[in-house]
Amino acid sequence: MTSRFLVALGAALVGLSASAQAQMPPLNFDQAAYITCKEAHAMNPEARKALAVFLAEHSARVRGVVIPDGEQGSQLAHLVRGGCTLSPDAYLFTVVDRAILAESSKLPKRR
Repeated sequence: MTSRFLVALGAALVGLSASAQAQMPPLNFDQAAYITCKEAHAMNPEARKALAVFLAEHSARVRGVVIPDGEQGSQLAHLVRGGCTLSPDAYLFTVVDRAILAESSKLPKRR
């Protein structure tokens, strides 16, 4: 996972509320999979970034791809932001996974 993707994904998931609560990210996938975009927006920025990265790494591993540096990584982050904007009650993992799935034919394959 590259730093540019992490920065773009973190920026894409920045909450709109200035009163974001300090929350710890989930410790395992079973907990993380059921957090909605709206709930992720309520997290503090570091917890939100950790959650998004955890979910993106899991999805990329399952899909057999690598999140690249550069424009492709930024495009994935924009897809996630758009998905969460359109469906704030959607599970964040679903939005992340579908963004990776939509771009998987263009992403480098995992070795």
